[in-house]
Amino acid sequence: VQLQASGGGMVQAGGSLRLSCAVSGHAFSLYPMGWFRQAPGKEREFVAAISWSGYYTYYADSAQGRFTISRDNAENTVYLQMNNLKPEDTAVYYCAAPGGRPYGELKITTHEQRYWGQGTLVTVSS
Repeated sequence: VQLQASGGGMVQAGGSLRLSCAVSGHAFSLYPMGWFRQAPGKEREFVAAISWSGYYTYYADSAQGRFTISRDNAENTVYLQMNNLKPEDTAVYYCAAPGGRPYGELKITTHEQRYWGQGTLVTVSS
């Protein structure tokens, strides 16, 4: 199973970025997906999750109203559109997928994830 995250970069506060995560070797369309982030010196934290169908989404308070998670099951890809970025959004962003039974509920904790992407760095300057 491979998760390849991309789309990170450096942006000024108020700007936007769109992260992508291409998944291979996994029954992508049957599982919920999530995005997490880890800032320097901090623990990895939940950002957003999406159900296997794409119908249900859930966001951390810090992401609500600014970030949008989506997926394209035909392309085995999950996205994170980030708008109105703030310096405190600076972190390495990881996509993640659980294992276990398919069609499960959203997974929003790190220990529920089985597979992780390599991370993509987002830097927001003030």
